[in-house]
This record gives sequence, C-alpha cells and structure tokens, in this order.
Amino acid sequence: MAEGSQSAPEAGNDMGNDDAIGGNVSKYIVLPTGYCGQPKKGHLIFDACFESGNLGRVDQVSEFEYDLFIRPDTCNPRFRVWFNFTVENVKESQRVIFNIVNFSKTKSLYRDGMAPMVKSTSRPKWQRLPPKNVYYYRCPDHRKNYVMSFAFCFDREEDIYQFAYCYPYTYTRFQHYLDSLQKRNMDYFFREQLGQSVQQRKLDLLTITSPDNLREGAEQKVVFITGRVHPGETPSSFVCQGIIDFLVSQHPIARVLREYLVFKIAPMLNPDGVYLGNYRCSLMGFDLNRHWLDPSPWVHPTLHGVKQLIVQMYNDPKTSLEFYIDIHAHSTMMNGFMYGNIFEDEEQFQRQAIFPKLLCQNAEDFSYSSTSFNRDAVKAGTGRRFLGGLLDHTSYCYTLEVSFYSYIISGTTAAVPYTEEAYMKLGRNVARTFLDYYRLNPVVEKVAIPMPRLRNKEIEVQRRKEKSPPYKHPLLRGPASNYPNGKGDKKSSVNHKDPSTPF
Repeated sequence: MAEGSQSAPEAGNDMGNDDAIGGNVSKYIVLPTGYCGQPKKGHLIFDACFESGNLGRVDQVSEFEYDLFIRPDTCNPRFRVWFNFTVENVKESQRVIFNIVNFSKTKSLYRDGMAPMVKSTSRPKWQRLPPKNVYYYRCPDHRKNYVMSFAFCFDREEDIYQFAYCYPYTYTRFQHYLDSLQKRNMDYFFREQLGQSVQQRKLDLLTITSPDNLREGAEQKVVFITGRVHPGETPSSFVCQGIIDFLVSQHPIARVLREYLVFKIAPMLNPDGVYLGNYRCSLMGFDLNRHWLDPSPWVHPTLHGVKQLIVQMYNDPKTSLEFYIDIHAHSTMMNGFMYGNIFEDEEQFQRQAIFPKLLCQNAEDFSYSSTSFNRDAVKAGTGRRFLGGLLDHTSYCYTLEVSFYSYIISGTTAAVPYTEEAYMKLGRNVARTFLDYYRLNPVVEKVAIPMPRLRNKEIEVQRRKEKSPPYKHPLLRGPASNYPNGKGDKKSSVNHKDPSTPF
C-alpha cells in the first residue's frame, strides 16, 4: 500500500519475538516434543528458501497447530506482511491450523473475507482458501497482536503445498515474460537495461510506440508507467502486464495508441526486494517510494536511474511527458482507485480528475468514489508527489492502487475476488482509457478497416477534422454528466458501468 493514510502502528511495529528471525526456514522439520528418529509422514517440513519466499520461524503449539512467523524485510524489522512458503511430508487427510502471528499491520482485508492463496504440485493453479476457514483476530497469547489463522486439510501425500499472501509474481517470471516479448521481434517494442539493482539485477525499461515516433527530431507525447517499487505488492505486476500485453497487441485501439503516444514502462523498480521476498523494502531496508527527492546512485540505483531519465525527458523540448502512473496494491481497501495531487489552479485540478473518471467508465472494478487527491507531507518522497511538483502543468501524476483481495461492482454489495486475469484486465482497461482521453475513437474506426498505416501527424490531422480536441486543452467543469458518456450512479457522480464491450 503506497498512499493510504497510516497511523504509526500501521506503518510497522517492532515485536520482541522477531529478534530471533534472521532468515527464511530451509527444509525445517517439525518433530513432536521428545521424538527421536527419522521423520515420519505427518511430520511437516516447512521451506521458504526459494525466490520470493518468506517464512522466518515455525513453532509447534500442538499436534495439529503451528505458529508461523513472517520474516521481516531485509535490514528493516518494521515490515512483516508478505508470506510465501511450502509444506511437504504430509499425511492424507491430515488437518492443521496455521497461525500467522506477527503481522506488522492491524488493519487487513482478512477482516473482509480475504483468504490466503494455495496450490500444490498436482494442482499448480493458485486458488483462495474458503473464507469460512480463515480467522483474523487480536490474540492475547501474542501480546494482543493481530493473528490470521486458517484451517487446512492435506489430501494428497505426495504433493508439496504452497501458501502465499497473494498471487506471487517473481523476478524470474518477469524476465521470462520480457524474453518472450523480445523474441517476437516487434518493430514497436523496445527493451533496454536502464540500470542494475544493488545485487546486480536488471532494471528493465520498455518503450512501446511506432518506430516513426523515435526518429531523430520527432516530437513525443510520453506516458511513463512504473510498478513494483513495493515488492510484496504483486498485483501491480499483473496490472502492468495487462497494460503491456494490450499495447503490443494488434487490437485497433493499441495500434492507434502506438502511433499517437510513446509508452515508457519500468515494470519492476525493486527487483532485489521482489527476489528476496520482502513486502515493502529494498535489500538495504529502504522504502524506495520515500526517496524520490534525492535517490542515491549506490543505495537506490534503480530509483536514481528512472528519475534521471524522467528529468532528461522533461528537459527535452521535443518531449511532452503527459502522464506518470505508479502502480501499487492496497492491503485494506477494495477495488482499483487512484491518488492524485492537489493544485491551486482550479482548471488544472479539474483536468486531473478526467482520466480516473474515464477509467471508471471503462473498468467495472475501478472506483472513482475511492479516488482521492492530496498533498500529505508524509507522501512528499513518493513518485506521484515528487514528479507532480517537478513537472509542469501539462503533466499529470497518479498512483494507481488495486486491492489485494476483491472489488465490488457498482450497484451490488457482493465482493468479487480478484484473479490474475482480472488484474490484467484492469491493466488493459487502463491502456484503452488513453484512447478516450485523447479522443482518438474516430481514428480507431478507420484503423479497424484495412488501410495504410497512419503516421502521427496524420492522426493529428484526422482528429482535428473531427473537431474533437484532446482533454488536456479544454477546461471541463461540472458534474459527470458534462463529461463524455458521464452518468450518475449510486456510489458517486460518475457512471461506473463499462458502456462498451469489455476486453
């Protein structure tokens, strides 16, 4: 969670029991008290020594019950939320209760029906545990800290079971994904290494646009997107992949967007934290999203590299940095929503609200009523706040948040749990919203019919012929009904229902 208001306890607290946790458990066998000899079936073996794994300690409470301790972020004991571990050597029909006892947060979506993820070797697709088997409560046995307990029955002896806070998305998976895109040899997809992390992992930068937009001297309208500055916020990677998948597709909307805009995407700003299984921090224990003001090339090299590039583009008279969007996941709220900045100029403030309102119309899981605009002092070091102050009035900076758990569709009350596909669908809808923002719909209708490829200048001419200027220039005021397709709804003044066919 990058932007939600937090009291001091919410930001993380120290717990004496964590002093003994120095790393992940590695093939740790839990034997009954007084037992001697070789482990038998049912003597559980816990492991978190794998990529993005996290489990620091296991205490057996009884034959059926285990207290599990999250390993704190490296070099920072305050953050303990992400867990990801395996259990093996089980007996068929063995029933257990696992208690995650040292969360650093008190508020949690576990209060609202969220449940841990599970998969096994014979069932490799992640699924959520039944909410009826999950309990979140303040426990007197653990200094009145909040504990998440879940009951589980192992049903296949030869399987290895894996449990996680949310759908994992590892650094290796990300690299394989980019490799597969690169092998397609698309002339509008460019991958480069912008820098390296402290542990020498790649900081990848993707550029998605028509080659014509990269010619020397060409003017560029740039949309800059970043993700995974907080490594445990795995939904941000699925959203980012949805954006990328859509933009490199042959969908008519994607083709027009590539002609009109230059998309710069740094999908994983904290590769070390992702690899290590941290929740919020880098290898050296820093929350990178509080260091945009003055990132160190040694301590925060990935942040330093991205900031240098953004400043360089800002100083280029041929480049207009139109949007900056930083993607996160939220641990206490439902739906997707945005945080934006506050401006003294009323016209600029009104224009800033347009993109989230349009996204609200395109994505049923996006809530404009949860979207807010602020300038809290505690957020001064975030990408949204820093770049919002650096860039000029023609640029808009947002944090895009998406729930770790679920969304509620407008007009209903039932929570719909997110899946990997649902996260990626939100990403696709973020991408297509740029079409509405720049009013390029008439161009798409022509592109959908076989015709010569339009160049950027031809798109501009076509758009002017339609007398439909992009949203950046006119001032749009008043209620949502004054916006294109705007309608009222029960949750806010904006229609949350997608009027078009969802992707």
